[in-house]
Amino acid sequence: MNNSKIVSSLREAISLCDLKDSMNISFHHHLRNGDFVLNMVMQEIADMGFKDLTVNASSLFDTHSELLEHIESGVVTKICTDYMSSGLGRSISEGVMDTPVEFRTHGGRPSDIESGRTPIDIAFIAAPASDPMGNCSGKIGKSACGSLGYAIPDAQNAKHVIIITDNLVPYPLIQWSISEINVDYVVEVPAIGNPQGIVSGTTQITRDPVGLIMADQATKVIKASGLLKDGFSFQTGAGGASLAAAKFLKDIMVREGIKGSFGLGGITGYMVDMLNAGCFESLLDVQCFDLKAVESIRTNPQHQEISALHYASPSSMSAVVDSLDVVILGATEIDTNFNVNVHTDSNGYIMGGSGGHSDTAAGAKLAMIIAPMFRGRLPMITDRVSCISTPGKDIDVLVTQGGIAVNPRNQELAERMRNAGIPLVDIHDLKRKAESYTGLPNKAAKGDKIVAKVISRDGGLLDNIYNVPQK
Repeated sequence: MNNSKIVSSLREAISLCDLKDSMNISFHHHLRNGDFVLNMVMQEIADMGFKDLTVNASSLFDTHSELLEHIESGVVTKICTDYMSSGLGRSISEGVMDTPVEFRTHGGRPSDIESGRTPIDIAFIAAPASDPMGNCSGKIGKSACGSLGYAIPDAQNAKHVIIITDNLVPYPLIQWSISEINVDYVVEVPAIGNPQGIVSGTTQITRDPVGLIMADQATKVIKASGLLKDGFSFQTGAGGASLAAAKFLKDIMVREGIKGSFGLGGITGYMVDMLNAGCFESLLDVQCFDLKAVESIRTNPQHQEISALHYASPSSMSAVVDSLDVVILGATEIDTNFNVNVHTDSNGYIMGGSGGHSDTAAGAKLAMIIAPMFRGRLPMITDRVSCISTPGKDIDVLVTQGGIAVNPRNQELAERMRNAGIPLVDIHDLKRKAESYTGLPNKAAKGDKIVAKVISRDGGLLDNIYNVPQK
């Protein structure tokens, strides 16, 4: 038996996997803006002369703007992703691709991969540590990123799997995230990423008075909901106001002796603090957001790695989001029907994506949006969002510095909040209040070319994103 799957080069691995024109290749985003692997692989593929490929990446960051040259040369003709930052998003919005980008959710993507709706011919997996047989982990090494949750479904379902690592360790790797049974080849390279771009040292709680007001109000909503009790489960993002809400919740839970069941999602140091303070029995982690989270998942058995399928797939027998009590989310726009946009900026350009936004909103008992009434003198509340990322039926409450609006669909929550003495505002009144400060905004120009399709978590078309006309 061959005791090694190591091959001499990336080119050899690609050749052995029999890549052909028009195939589908995939990447994960745990290295985030520090990732070297996607650009490295795509340059090698371009040099080998392949064309008409589909790139399926769980997310794309500014560092992946090099994809543009491969789009222009015909190497890449289709992109599937869950998130796209503005670096590449701007060019996509200007219509550089003939085929619309397909945006999925963090739960919808692995579901579609597993079902074969978006098959993967070769998965290229950046691994901060791997042994010669391909058992690999994100928890150790100079490029450590923590959880490899978004790469696991790719490894389990792709026709071929190539592990790319800058940290070969003796066989067998302890506490692997991806098993050798799914791996074809291992390639060692000098570096898979820049640690400074992979994780930040700290993610900061907001000091903005407006953000602190909203965080305080969000905490009051959670308490009034009746969900903040033993067994409580919670997910929040890494935004400043969301982290402040997490801190306020921690203080309440410690003071009142509330023992939650789990914290979920992309995990920050503040969630680690809540675990260590006894607020939760465990953290279920699909992606580490900072160094404290990476250290915690490496050393604390109560901090558990989960795959994207386990996290949020609507086709799984169950997913963790379906057991979630409360999620705190953000928005670039929200309309009077509580539809939320997190894909496009106010100018119409692509600058984000759903990620787990619509997955958690659909699964949680209480889905909360924290957003200011206006940003940069543009109101956040509109009659109709320019792109529906998360449908209004899944959003329960909007918290702003100007008041709290509850979705009319959730009269039980509204009643609980009134009983708790929390004043509520109609979302139409919040919209008018914001416009009294900002004036009526001009709508972003919209062309007639579809540049992206927003796919709902269950596989249907949720909305289209149109090009931004160039002057």
